[in-house]
Amino acid sequence: MLKRPCSKVLHYYAFLVLCPLLITLSVCMANDFEIKDIAKSDIDDVSEIHLNLVTDLLKELTVKLYKKNPNELKKTGLDSLETRVDAIFRCPPDRIYEVLDFKDGTEAMLLGFEPDFKGDRVFAVMYGLYTMILKSYNNNCEFFLIDVLDQQNLYNSARNIEILVWRLKTRRLSSGYLVLETNTLDGTVKNISFERLFGKLISLQDTMAVIISKRTDRLIKEVVQFAGMSFLPVGL
Repeated sequence: MLKRPCSKVLHYYAFLVLCPLLITLSVCMANDFEIKDIAKSDIDDVSEIHLNLVTDLLKELTVKLYKKNPNELKKTGLDSLETRVDAIFRCPPDRIYEVLDFKDGTEAMLLGFEPDFKGDRVFAVMYGLYTMILKSYNNNCEFFLIDVLDQQNLYNSARNIEILVWRLKTRRLSSGYLVLETNTLDGTVKNISFERLFGKLISLQDTMAVIISKRTDRLIKEVVQFAGMSFLPVGL
């Protein structure tokens, strides 16, 4: 029969295992290092960077849409544009908006295009777009080793942005006016600043989809788009 190792041997091996860890922790604490940083990988950092860039672009788009469609902000009774933007871009997002029938994601975006919708269309579309994109990041505000993104959700979200751009260009009210004004033609100069921002959003989401696909060795099922197609599913 094998004899159990004596307590001195156990203590020795425990010392060898724990000592480097204790030294590391003491150094980290001395440099204001947070323990949660140990649980992050490179891909987690990349995911957070992409999400932050996307959020910044969405905020810029929201401000531009309100300035282009000032009547939408007047519907809210708010004096501050910043207050409305802050209400949209919370992480995790607020999901208790009765004015949107408690909808988020693509459902909130669609609500903003309904002819009889009486609420703030900019809020509905941008809150829906933001929460749809958040779903492609598993509704995470931070990322750690245990988080695994899905390349198809990221890809689908990029296609949904393209579908949204098409709707903004084509959907009109009974009055003949576009549901929301974006790009305009000022004389002979075409203002396509909205299109550029949406293009950057699409590029970021597509890039993240490719990164995750390469990382997980999973293929992306590409979709052939056509005018008027429905939004693609995004979510867990």
